[in-house]
Amino acid sequence: MLEPLSGYLLLAQRLAEQGPAFAGAFNFGPRDVDMSPVSDVIDTLERAWPEPVQVVRATGEQAHEAGQLRLDSSLARSRLGWAPRWSLAQCLEQTLAWHRAWRNGDDLRELTLAQLDDYGLQP
Repeated sequence: MLEPLSGYLLLAQRLAEQGPAFAGAFNFGPRDVDMSPVSDVIDTLERAWPEPVQVVRATGEQAHEAGQLRLDSSLARSRLGWAPRWSLAQCLEQTLAWHRAWRNGDDLRELTLAQLDDYGLQP
């Protein structure tokens, strides 16, 4: 997805321009409104895929995991002025479009450049 890429490119620019002032651990994640369980993302992708998909869901006892995992992007927002441009739905739509094009043997360079342009990143 282009969201983290845009953040890492902005961070690289700031590091090149201002050096150690921007050294640190930055996360580039979705807005709170777009936080979704993995199962919801899988369901969305499964419904949108043009052919049947076999999703294998774990059953039985699982290792304990936190009930909710989130990326804290507040440092990226406050220090870099970064924020996601696309919603989760837009990100999934663009990702699916790329994978459909790949499966169809379409021109991925052309599609990728168009997606970068749509997002606002100039190659």
